[in-house]
Amino acid sequence: MHRVVVTGMSAITALGETLEQVNTAIDQKKTAVRFMSEWQNYPDVHTRLAAPVEHFSLPEHFTRKTTRGMGRVALMSVVAAERALKDAQLLGNSVLHSGETGVAFGSSSGSTDAVLELGSLMLDVTGRRINATTYIRMMSHTSAVNLTVHFGIKGLTLPTSSACTSGSMAIGQAYEAIKYGKQKVMLAGGAEELSIAGAAVFDVLFATSCKNDAPDTTPRPFDRDRDGLVVGEGAGCLILEQYEHAIARGATIYAEIIGYGSNTDGKHVTKPDSEQMGRCMQLALTDANISANDIDYVNAHGTATDQGDIAESQATAQILGRKPISSLKSYFGHTLGACGAIEAWLSIDMLNKNSFIPTINLQQVDEQCGDLDYIMQQRRNIDAHIIMSNNFAFGGINTSLIFKKL
Repeated sequence: MHRVVVTGMSAITALGETLEQVNTAIDQKKTAVRFMSEWQNYPDVHTRLAAPVEHFSLPEHFTRKTTRGMGRVALMSVVAAERALKDAQLLGNSVLHSGETGVAFGSSSGSTDAVLELGSLMLDVTGRRINATTYIRMMSHTSAVNLTVHFGIKGLTLPTSSACTSGSMAIGQAYEAIKYGKQKVMLAGGAEELSIAGAAVFDVLFATSCKNDAPDTTPRPFDRDRDGLVVGEGAGCLILEQYEHAIARGATIYAEIIGYGSNTDGKHVTKPDSEQMGRCMQLALTDANISANDIDYVNAHGTATDQGDIAESQATAQILGRKPISSLKSYFGHTLGACGAIEAWLSIDMLNKNSFIPTINLQQVDEQCGDLDYIMQQRRNIDAHIIMSNNFAFGGINTSLIFKKL
């Protein structure tokens, strides 16, 4: 078996597209949540809040021919991956075309605009809006496929479309592909584009925040006054590499992935199961061959939903004990298929800086939540060596990743 390291990272978020931009905004206690005036045309959707990426633009070398099969979710994926490859000094490297490099990438769904094009055929009985790229932009594996085509990658393609664990599961599967010798390099991550449909999915379950007149105060993960999640968008990509391969070419190593766990609740498609969440964390600890005592910080899924926060925090406390913990969704909203990748990106940065971001808007921890060391108000300096990042999705799909500082 091979050791697996992270040699490149990039993300596109509603707070910026570099670590410097994002950290500056966070230190200024800014969030990306805003009132969506354009959603007032949908009276049956109660929330008017989201965290959009408002300044995303394509590099000049992305031509119309290059992008014609890409919707917004695929565009963000490819740009994030290109930046991550550049960061890893692998952009244009022959290993990308050798069959020794693969892709694991996911999103909850493809582009909504493309869905509407096909929907017009069924609703309006006209196919005038359908074109040769409609399905390519709509399909759930649009990001993974466009990555392979854009970079000429000929190895494994592992599309993950598992709602809120799409990004984290992609990283986990990429880790296993390298660990067990199937690939030397993997592009891994997830993306999601914002749409009213994404908000409506949670709104109909009474799981969205409706603090429409106070966007700066929500979401509030683990807080007793939380009232639901806020949807966001973005993309994140990690370049995973066989340790020996990275060392041989003198690559910068950001962290080592030492553990991954994934399981399913097998009970309910939307109600989380605390016991199975905890089992997932234990699977990651076992894979890493470490104990709970070795974990120095936990990056929570932390969506600010009533049942989710309670189940997750109780599971974390049960398995790991009273660990430092925070939720980045308090800044970006819930980026669905992208969250696992964006949160891994920032978690690794926090690990390397020994500086851990607090959960903004968390003022009074809900007494029903687990007994954990919630990081609040300001950054926490922790001499950390090993951290865990957890994500949980509709369908009862759970993931847990463990990163180690080298």
